Amino acid sequence: MSTNQFGRKGWTPERIGNLNGKTFVLTGTTSGTGFEAAKILLSKGAKVVMLNRNPKKSEDTMATLKQELGQEIKVSAIKMDLSSQSSVKKAAEEVLTSVDQIDALICNAAIAQVPNQVMTEDGWESQMGTNYYGNYTLQALLFPLIEKSHGRIVTVGSMGYDMGIKTIKFDDLNWDNDYTANNAYSQSKLAQIMSIYELQDRLKAAGNNNVKAYACHPGSSRTNLINTSGSFMMRMIFNLMKLSPLTQTAEKGAYPQLMCATEPDLDQTGFYGPTGRSNWVGPVGAHHIEPHAKDKEVSKRLWELSEKETGVKFEI
Repeated sequence: MSTNQFGRKGWTPERIGNLNGKTFVLTGTTSGTGFEAAKILLSKGAKVVMLNRNPKKSEDTMATLKQELGQEIKVSAIKMDLSSQSSVKKAAEEVLTSVDQIDALICNAAIAQVPNQVMTEDGWESQMGTNYYGNYTLQALLFPLIEKSHGRIVTVGSMGYDMGIKTIKFDDLNWDNDYTANNAYSQSKLAQIMSIYELQDRLKAAGNNNVKAYACHPGSSRTNLINTSGSFMMRMIFNLMKLSPLTQTAEKGAYPQLMCATEPDLDQTGFYGPTGRSNWVGPVGAHHIEPHAKDKEVSKRLWELSEKETGVKFEI
């Protein structure tokens, strides 16, 4: 195994300097890794804009953060449901009118292991519609401001990218045939990661060095992700796993996204997460990514399909 560039303990938030004057836009911050990431960024003086689908939970989260960090923290919230393209578009518009820079957009929110096929209002299988198309549209719409800010796009993927069918099922993207929670989830996470490497290629081809794009994952962290959308059996298995050494705290699960959002001169071609057992836990750094996640033919086709399906394009 290659040595961790950040030493034996891996990357930790101690490496983050003063973030006064920096603005971070985060999705899914009412619990888990998103909450922990927001808290750490705020504690370093950053301005944080939270995008969550539940305004009440956003309010509670802001109150909790102010209680823990002080009333003077710079935190605000905008309502956004990633599973709805119209909601994503409206939220993106609000972000663009409320902030004048984005140092990093951290796409942390996701749904997982939806037991039966559910379709979004836009006609996509829910995990693909939320985890992939929702993020694609959000990134594309905020891209001009991120570019102007010389900012970053950070996608929080999952080791699930390496499960399931390990490619994009273009002939049945919605899993009308043989739907399984895991296959659909894995495809959505693979698509998320692929699109980051495809974006890197497109930026490079255009000679655009103003935006950096990163892919990472939280490892196996004790969060509510499976409890929110998984089946009873999945929830039971995962809640038992939470008691084992194969999982880590949500705070540690937030380290990879924080690193990708703040660490200077981080190699974009890497895939970042815990480097210990099965990449579930352990010191945070770069680790191996399977070749199918960088399959050029598939990622190019996926990108073109996304432009067509969402009607949204990146202005690279």
